Amino acid sequence: MDKKIQKSYEIDMCSGPLPGKILLFTLPLMLSGILQLLFNAADVVVVGRFAGNEALAAVGSTGALTNLLVNMFIGLSVGANVLVARYYGAKQEEEVSRTVHTSMLISGIGGIILAVAGIVLAKPLLQLMDTPENVIGHSVLYMRIYFLGMPVMLVFNFGSAILRAIGDTRRPLFYLIIAGVINVALNLWFVIGFRMGVAGVALATVISQCVSTGLIVRNLLKSGGCLRLRADRLRIDWEKFGKIAAIGLPAGLQGSLFSISNVLIQSSVNSFGSIAMAGNTAASNIESFVYVAMNSVHQTAVSFTGQNLGGKQYDRIRQILIECLLFVTIIGLVLGNGAFLLGRRFLGFYSSDAEVIACGLQRMKIIATWYFWCGIMDVLVGSIRGLGYAVMPMIVSLLGACAFRVVWIYTVFRWDRTLQTLYISYPISWALTAAVHLICFIVVYRKLKEKSYHGNAL
Repeated sequence: MDKKIQKSYEIDMCSGPLPGKILLFTLPLMLSGILQLLFNAADVVVVGRFAGNEALAAVGSTGALTNLLVNMFIGLSVGANVLVARYYGAKQEEEVSRTVHTSMLISGIGGIILAVAGIVLAKPLLQLMDTPENVIGHSVLYMRIYFLGMPVMLVFNFGSAILRAIGDTRRPLFYLIIAGVINVALNLWFVIGFRMGVAGVALATVISQCVSTGLIVRNLLKSGGCLRLRADRLRIDWEKFGKIAAIGLPAGLQGSLFSISNVLIQSSVNSFGSIAMAGNTAASNIESFVYVAMNSVHQTAVSFTGQNLGGKQYDRIRQILIECLLFVTIIGLVLGNGAFLLGRRFLGFYSSDAEVIACGLQRMKIIATWYFWCGIMDVLVGSIRGLGYAVMPMIVSLLGACAFRVVWIYTVFRWDRTLQTLYISYPISWALTAAVHLICFIVVYRKLKEKSYHGNAL
């Protein structure tokens, strides 16, 4: 690929006014996430409308469990993003190249491991979650087909992380649009045309992921300079793997810990029956749009902080956090409350059952309206990770969010066994964890500034 073309997709994160550049970086990420969810929502809508409530509940009940298994490896892609951004900001091209090749090989190996684990463990883990008998058969089938696509899914995630590190968020967006259109078309074909139910949805997802992954790998193969992927250089550089793991494993573990608490919550929801499960599935799908919009700001904070750390632009790091916190709060408040106010209409796309809609609204009233706290928490984590600290946010998240929710389930929820009591644990845990993360950032940033004054900055 022509270097001039490649450069046109990049953003200079280390100089110039921040608000415009943050917006230019964030918007394609936000659109990518929203489009991905629109295509995923199409999965759920098609299932709910043409395969029934049990199939809808089955697809939804696998989400928390899938995230539990996948998050560790997705965390490693965060490590790759931070490391590539740091080396790119410091203009260390050979280090960038070694990190790229190590990352892509890790993604392929990790995907194979996940595929085997998901296929083998699907049924026993779903049984542990007390998945109802009328749902579990559909859930197992969906998970096993879905996990067949893990190798290509991870390769896409790592490839996207590499492009984000240099400021390129537009090309992954283009690839997702192409893959998403294919996904929707195949959904309709498999589920409505061939009556394949959850199997059709899962198969459509896997095929579309193959398309997006093929496009991003082609991009890296044709890239110029240090980003170019070459088959003869595909090997694990253990030094780079160690640095990726040092950042990525705690990030992945943090994601898995959140998933464990979400699995417990999903298990608690399951105890209310398939109607509550279907309502929870539909509402969480709608809330996902708010989450990915906010999460795009989190990814922005990681990449911008990483590059400015490499470029020794320490004063910009604090400003990056302030701008990102402002953006994510506005996004969370507007989209979260908007989703709730239009909740009945949105939920109606997923199910026409009045009881399902009522259960969904019950969740959205508590979670969607207070979702901005989750965004604030994630942006703070992104900034701390961008500075190269990974264990600290993991521990804080473990204690502030995960442990809190587990304790809540076994204490408060047991005393007042209602869906409302269950859901309120989310916003409380987000606010508490965000407050502690803010303190941690202040401490880490002050240490960084002190080191820079003494000429020993990272």
